[in-house]
Amino acid sequence: MVWIWLGIVVLLVFIEAITVGLTTIWFVISGIIAMMLSLFIDSAEIEFGVFVLGGVLLLITTRPYLTKKLKVKSSKTNLDRVIGMEGIVTVDIDKLSPGEVKVDGKRWTAIADKKILTGSTVEVLEIKGVKIKVKEI
Repeated sequence: MVWIWLGIVVLLVFIEAITVGLTTIWFVISGIIAMMLSLFIDSAEIEFGVFVLGGVLLLITTRPYLTKKLKVKSSKTNLDRVIGMEGIVTVDIDKLSPGEVKVDGKRWTAIADKKILTGSTVEVLEIKGVKIKVKEI
């Protein structure tokens, strides 16, 4: 039974390496425990029970903590810094057709939920692809 558990552990390690979702790693640990247990016990039911219960308990108790600790912090790019900035409308913005806004010395294609006329001051709400969404101040 040791060889079966070793095969399961290797398979789960391979799956975790492909997905990197911290899901199967807990079952790798419980598979190693079940493999060691199989050296002393000949009951496949007990080994399988240890494998399943151990994996589920490890998953439930430690995954949320490790997910928080291993979370990669996203840093703002140079483009993201224009969000929240004010700009001046250089070409009228209509709900159905984009206009143009000058923000931080650069001209952007802009969209809005309502019509905004040239010369109006706007605030950048978000970046959608190569366009910015604005609202009139």
